[in-house]
Amino acid sequence: MRIAILGNAGSGKSTLARKLAAEHNLPLHEVDKIMWTEDWKLVPEPQFNAAHEDMIASEGWVIDGMGFKGSFAPRLARATHVILCDFPLWQNFWLLAERQAKWQAGQTEDMPAGYKDPPETRALFQTVWSIDRNWMPFVRDEVTKVEGTATVKRITDFDDLRTFVLTA
Repeated sequence: MRIAILGNAGSGKSTLARKLAAEHNLPLHEVDKIMWTEDWKLVPEPQFNAAHEDMIASEGWVIDGMGFKGSFAPRLARATHVILCDFPLWQNFWLLAERQAKWQAGQTEDMPAGYKDPPETRALFQTVWSIDRNWMPFVRDEVTKVEGTATVKRITDFDDLRTFVLTA
């Protein structure tokens, strides 16, 4: 089983990925770990691509995250299951605000890629806005392309995510 979980920041991808990896005894790969340095600097795309190719080559995995646009087609082509967390923007902002508050309070046990220092909140929210406007149409199109070859689940709000997590 190869599960790709996509969606904007603050859409529950990481929580869902941890649960599915544990339930199905699959290795969990976080795209953030190969895309960003520990101080939130973007790695060069060739470095990312090499790590991503290694990641998707194995027989079983859960991959949590987005990455560079060029990584979508090869990852989704290998995936047996694709989960798109596609929330309204306000719900992403809500979850991110909660996460940033936890991070500031020192609660870092379930943070993205295991990073201990949070990204700057304003920059994070600007990134999420940009992803929603500029990337999510592309992501939706890429997911639609694999609907005939992979099992696709679209999660569109908090309630849908809660239900899916409880029944997955």
